[in-house]
Amino acid sequence: MPGKILWLSYILSFLNIFVLSWHEDMKLLYIIGIWGYTLLIRIFSLFNPKAKLFINGRKNIFSSIAQKINPAEKHIWFHFASLGEFEQGRPVLEKLKALYPAKKIIVTFFSPSGYEIRKNYALADVFYLPIDTDANAKRFIASINPELAIFTKYEFWHFYFKELKDQGIPLYVISGIFRESQAFFKWYGDFYRNILKCVTYFFVQNKESENLLKSIGLNNVTISGDTRFDRVYENAQSPKQLNIIESFIDGAPTLVCGSTWPEDEKILSGLSQEYPNWKFIIAPHETHESHIESIEKQFSVGSIRFSVFSSQLEVNSSQISDLKSKILIIDNIGMLSSLYQYGKVAYIGGGFGTGIHNTLEAAAFGLPVIFGPKYDKFQEAKDLIAIGAGKSISSTEELIDAFNTFIDNQPSADAARKYVDDKKGATDQIVSVITKSDQP
Repeated sequence: MPGKILWLSYILSFLNIFVLSWHEDMKLLYIIGIWGYTLLIRIFSLFNPKAKLFINGRKNIFSSIAQKINPAEKHIWFHFASLGEFEQGRPVLEKLKALYPAKKIIVTFFSPSGYEIRKNYALADVFYLPIDTDANAKRFIASINPELAIFTKYEFWHFYFKELKDQGIPLYVISGIFRESQAFFKWYGDFYRNILKCVTYFFVQNKESENLLKSIGLNNVTISGDTRFDRVYENAQSPKQLNIIESFIDGAPTLVCGSTWPEDEKILSGLSQEYPNWKFIIAPHETHESHIESIEKQFSVGSIRFSVFSSQLEVNSSQISDLKSKILIIDNIGMLSSLYQYGKVAYIGGGFGTGIHNTLEAAAFGLPVIFGPKYDKFQEAKDLIAIGAGKSISSTEELIDAFNTFIDNQPSADAARKYVDDKKGATDQIVSVITKSDQP
């Protein structure tokens, strides 16, 4: 028996050494991946404007922080991957600011598409997040001195999370959503699971996410839902009025196409020819000149840019009624959430690429939504299909069929609006837990 125990101790020691070695190897791969990604972005920045913003925005970042932030004071830190996550977490941010108006809030973005649009956000000081290295994490957290940190949906950074845990700073993940395919839940995922173990509390969107976290021993989790419902509901209650849009549609039924990509625009051009009495508003995901020009070429029925239309309206509004354009191309960023109020049906882009964009902004206004085939990662898209307020399509023919289904379909419109109304409330639940656990 003593011999068996001795052999067992040898085996356990070997396994412990193996696990530690595996963990360090994964950490090394993580570091290499971070630096490799940064190097690629630097190369792309030579010819890609977005990559250039990513690099230039992080130059002298700590000097910029030092000019605005007093490290002797405590702050609330929100991090967002990009603009979509910002809008998702915004209700929680604004609720905390309303409760503690004297407290300074710091917002960081990973992506230029979030930072460049919200860098002048009135309720917070906004910065790019420095690249996730041990030195950056220590220096950044010392510079902003957060009393709590809130990350929205995803982005799990090893060094930042570790530094927050080492300093005893509470870290919350809100509107989190997890899938079985993620590395956290694989046999080789010990390194990634340790990142999650740094989180003080998870507020997740669905039961599947809760079960997955509990399956790896993380019980500090509750289902609070998605804070996007609160955001889109608030937006639909008091949308920004756009007189120029009203002039363009001039009472005609309108399809609002949000965050479209070239693959979406290709099939939409066929739909526009089938419905000459409808107006189309296209708000592409990318608004650079070459993309706008490609949209103009796609639509043979005639199109006009928002910038051109608004200029003509200012010069001589009497001429606008003579324009034959049925397609309005939005060549700026930031209008989309207000455009849906003028539509009867919405098409949401991205479904022919990595995944569809925000369907909830349209649903909140009572618009049935149509989108491409890649929506499996989006629970709200599945829900909207299930209640008859959404349809997925793969071709122009399927798009026409879906469109015909939703024309003058009041039950679908009512179902979309009710879906959003029934799902709101995550913000109050999250804030009540945070403020009980930590008094900002």
